[in-house]
Amino acid sequence: MTATLPTRPLRTGTRLTELGFGAAQLGNLFRETTDDASAEAVAAALHDGLRYFDTAPHYGLGLSERRLGTALAATPRDSITVSSKVGRLLIDSPETADRLDDDGFIVPAQTRRVWDFSRDGILRSVEASLGRLGTDRLDIAYLHDPDDHWEAASTTGIAALIELRDQGVVRNIGAGMNQAPMLAEFIRRCDVDVVMVAGRFTLLDSAALDELLPLAAERGVGVVAAAVYNSGLLSSEAVDPSAHFDYGDAPPSVIERAVRIAEVCTRHGVGLPAAAIQYALRHPAVVSVVTGMRTATHVHSTVERYSAEIPEALWEELDARGLVADPAIRSADRSF
Repeated sequence: MTATLPTRPLRTGTRLTELGFGAAQLGNLFRETTDDASAEAVAAALHDGLRYFDTAPHYGLGLSERRLGTALAATPRDSITVSSKVGRLLIDSPETADRLDDDGFIVPAQTRRVWDFSRDGILRSVEASLGRLGTDRLDIAYLHDPDDHWEAASTTGIAALIELRDQGVVRNIGAGMNQAPMLAEFIRRCDVDVVMVAGRFTLLDSAALDELLPLAAERGVGVVAAAVYNSGLLSSEAVDPSAHFDYGDAPPSVIERAVRIAEVCTRHGVGLPAAAIQYALRHPAVVSVVTGMRTATHVHSTVERYSAEIPEALWEELDARGLVADPAIRSADRSF
């Protein structure tokens, strides 16, 4: 029997399941994944109640979008929410076709990424994504990692997405980044519906709690929290000192803090990864937590973590010890 997970709404009425399927692994992120394994992972997600799927042209030079589109082809379009991203335009590159991609994805480099936040670049990117996904619309389009491209992204980029939103080709627009301050600027200056913040609202890094989340709550902009494991350090019951933190070696002070958080979790009978997933959902501005999923087994274990019972006493102790700022307490203090 197919499950249904709780959803949270964006201001436009689009609803996202509280747990979302991150499809970067379907693009052979760091290691190869088969078409069959990808299809099985998506089928498992649908079975377990996930209805929000996030991808990008960047993920495997379009492979993630193609695999996700194929896996969702038989699913009624109105029953799911699909997001993709713009800003990295894929250009044919026959001169590199005999090499592998050098950006973390194990795929032939038959195309190359070109930063492009112009109107033409955005329109071409969305059109190509729709083709790879086999759909006539995107429920969300994010400007993808515009850190070094604020001027173009916040002008021609956003303007092009607004144009597509007005046409109904895109239902919600925003930006997705690994930092919080610029996302706050997008909310402050641009007509965005949702932002995706990766790695900046986790048990180990609550930078988004300072400005981004309060501002999003004030303006009615939804926040999707991604990379809640901080690329690995929070993904195991016991902290592995060799695990990555933000895609690099974890500093000793961060490892020590992660261990202390894990010890508190253990005392309350809670797994560290379960706490990592559920932490972000405690803030009222957060509409979904997206985690990368590669296999059906991975999907099932992630849903178990999302569904685990966590006593309020855990969050209270983490906050009281100064280990993790409890967003439920902080947001209540601000009277959101």
